[in-house]
Formats: sequence, structure tokens, C-alpha cells
Amino acid sequence: MVEIERKFLVTSDTYKHEAHKSTRIIQGYLNSDPERAVRIRIKGDIGFLTIKGKSNQAGTSRFEWEKEIEVTEAKELLKLCEKGMIEKVRYEISSENHTYEVDEFFGKNKGLIVAEIELDNENETFLKPDWLGKEVTGDQKYYNSQLSKKPYMLW
Repeated sequence: MVEIERKFLVTSDTYKHEAHKSTRIIQGYLNSDPERAVRIRIKGDIGFLTIKGKSNQAGTSRFEWEKEIEVTEAKELLKLCEKGMIEKVRYEISSENHTYEVDEFFGKNKGLIVAEIELDNENETFLKPDWLGKEVTGDQKYYNSQLSKKPYMLW
């Protein structure tokens, strides 16, 4: 139940040519506190309830619990969320034995493109594609829960 990931800015749209899947995502937060975020997400036609704990000091790992829920339930729960919905398209790109998840944001976060890679341990090595830019792991302003409060267009 511990998620280990690294996060990077994306420098070009060439990742789209490498993607094997893309999915529209809408999400909101019942609680966006960095200590314990509670997220409602609709990914394609599937709903999810996710609880994330506080990140470690480096920002690479934290507790994560997720449960699939009916999309009708997710739609109703989104109505109860804090202001500031996240709208994005997620592109999945295979890279050796990993998958990059590249999120292209829309709405008030339009123009922001962030890539994440989940790892088995914090010191694991991985291939970095050409379109991968500056690492922003641990920078809370790039957390979706914070983007819902202070969107990219306001930076």
C-alpha cells in the first residue's frame, strides 16, 4: 500500500507518439490536506475512491489506498468535493519494465504536462526518454491536490 514514484515536467509533445493508451480523467478532492488527501476520480468510465497519506521527506513515497467504485457513485461524490476539479488526459507509455503516466492538464491547469513513473524502490534506475524534463518529485505545487487549490494558470 506504499506508492513509490518520481515526477517530471515534460518538454515536448513527442510522448504522444509513444503512447499505447490515453484516458480522460476528472477528479476532485473530498479532503486535499497534504497529511491525508481523499480523492474521487472518474477515469474513462470507471470510478475510484483513493486515500493518500503524507509523502516522505524526499516526496518519493507515501501510503496509497484505492478502491474501484461505480461511476454513478463517483459522479455523486464529485458533487461533494472541494472547489477546483482536475481535468486531464493520461497517456501511458511503456519504457523497459516501467510505464510512464503522462498527464496533460486542461481547464485552469492547461499548459501543464507532468510525467510520473512508479518504481519498486526509491533507488531503482530507469530509462529517461528525451521528452522528460526537470524532476519535480516532492514539489507539492505539482501534486494534483494542490493544483486543485492553486491551479497552474495562477502561478
